[in-house]
Amino acid sequence: MKVKELRNQTLDELNVKEQELRKELFNLRFQSATGEIQNPRRIRQIKKDVARVLTLKTEMAPKNNPQNNQKSNPENSRGVRKVDA
Repeated sequence: MKVKELRNQTLDELNVKEQELRKELFNLRFQSATGEIQNPRRIRQIKKDVARVLTLKTEMAPKNNPQNNQKSNPENSRGVRKVDA
């Protein structure tokens, strides 16, 4: 699955695609456990496709979400302690 194909889809379509991929991944894992899987590499491909969909969903999330706009304080993020003189 190409990212270009996914970028043209709406958020609802991406949600449906994610559900389809997760169902397919479940079925492939079940086949793997029972020894019936024909292409074991397909599991890795599906996992990467799920990650692509989740990445695009995150990118498409509303930009005005307060959690996304929080600026981190560089002094606090690196564990640097401020010394009072």
